[in-house]
Amino acid sequence: MFQSLTEKLGNVFDKLRGKGSLSQEDVDLALREIRVALLEADVALPVVKDFVERIRIKAVGQDIVKSVSPAQMVVKIVNDEMVALLGSENTDLSFAGTPPAVYLMVGLQGSGKTTSTAKISKYLTDKLRKKVLMASLDTYRPAAQDQLAQLGTQTGIATLPIVTGEDPLTITKRALTEGRLGGYDVVMLDTAGRLAIDDVLMNEVVAIRDVAKPVETLLVVDAMTGQDAVNTASTFDSKVGITGLMLTRVDGDARGGAAMSMRAVTGKPIKLMGIGEKWDALEPFHADRIVSRILGMGDVVSLVEKAIETVNEAEAEDMAKRFNEGRFDLNDMLNQFRQMKRMGGIGSLMKMLPGLGRYSEQIDSANLDNSVLKHQEAIILSMTKAERVKPSLLNAKRRQRIAAGSGTSVQDVNRLIKQYEQMETMMRRMKKMGISGMMGAMKNFMGKDDQDKLAEMQRESGTTPGFSLSGSLGQMAQQKMLGGLGNFGHGGSKKNRKKK
Repeated sequence: MFQSLTEKLGNVFDKLRGKGSLSQEDVDLALREIRVALLEADVALPVVKDFVERIRIKAVGQDIVKSVSPAQMVVKIVNDEMVALLGSENTDLSFAGTPPAVYLMVGLQGSGKTTSTAKISKYLTDKLRKKVLMASLDTYRPAAQDQLAQLGTQTGIATLPIVTGEDPLTITKRALTEGRLGGYDVVMLDTAGRLAIDDVLMNEVVAIRDVAKPVETLLVVDAMTGQDAVNTASTFDSKVGITGLMLTRVDGDARGGAAMSMRAVTGKPIKLMGIGEKWDALEPFHADRIVSRILGMGDVVSLVEKAIETVNEAEAEDMAKRFNEGRFDLNDMLNQFRQMKRMGGIGSLMKMLPGLGRYSEQIDSANLDNSVLKHQEAIILSMTKAERVKPSLLNAKRRQRIAAGSGTSVQDVNRLIKQYEQMETMMRRMKKMGISGMMGAMKNFMGKDDQDKLAEMQRESGTTPGFSLSGSLGQMAQQKMLGGLGNFGHGGSKKNRKKK
């Protein structure tokens, strides 16, 4: 979502880093370019003015210390102010009071409210172990209630039975009763939307709010609607009183300014982001991590959290044991490729690595997720069991056979073997660092106050601590991104190579 902003701010900081010291003129020029970048990203003008002025005050004051590069200090100031702009407060969902906690979903028609209701319910069920009941209060849009019922069937989440002819308030009361009697932790109320804000919509939502007394009133906003989303958020907040924002279609080509503007204008936190079509394509919003991505510093914490969620604990312990014994073969490499696929593919992971966020467009155009892992997995599966366990058997004749069997070229097979050898070298280094201890303790680094510790471990070890694919991912990032994505295996087309 913030790709354009990331590229423009990256260019600004590159110019600053090329200077040994910063003059007033350098700061003014950088601030002008930051201002333009934010305006082009669709951030509201009053928000931009306040943001730039806060940076100016700090950038020309005593905060530019001699012990740190002035350019680095400006980056830090921008980072801190952007975190404050997007919200540094706690964005956890509330479950206060006597169960069931009521979540009221509000927003305009077409913003993805019903789908978001199902996604959040799935998130609460799978991640937070809550028993959730969904109820549709939309009696206006054709088949709206049936849609939520179908989503409930697909996700395995309970839905309130449909009673024809009931009005929204009656449905609300029945949902609350069912929630109490059924022992549910959360009741999700999906309200009706309109194409535009009107008095009928607002009066109905206010009446439902007064009956339901929700602990969370989440405004669902399409991240691609631009500055009109700010007006929508302001109106809903003044009339209904929202507790947080849920952004949908964050994975699209939205410029992201509306998100910043809504948070600044309403003062209400962005709590959740919809990042895709799948049921698990939902992320809690962490301002510091998003800003880190925007400024090209990666998001290692989220990367490790993804690993924790997708790595089988028994497999991880077995892998650590093998590494400690100095064993690493192509079967292990295949497991790492499959782990990467479970975590979203090479492309999404590389974008979280420091310094690679600015290359999002090249990563996407290289089609890494759809080709690289598929072809590399095919190459390994075309080998015999003996060849996977003992790669030294792979002479020229065997490599020709493997290339033919996997639909790739001998060069692709050679490239994979070279990558295996590099990973094996890295695993030996990790053995010296005590990877089993690192993997056993990786969950200890996931606290909110431990990000500095995690970053420090990454700097010291030169890799991402705590999960086995770090060697593979690090090597791929270095070779495929910095060495030219378009020329990696089947990842780049002739068209992409010509662009390079």
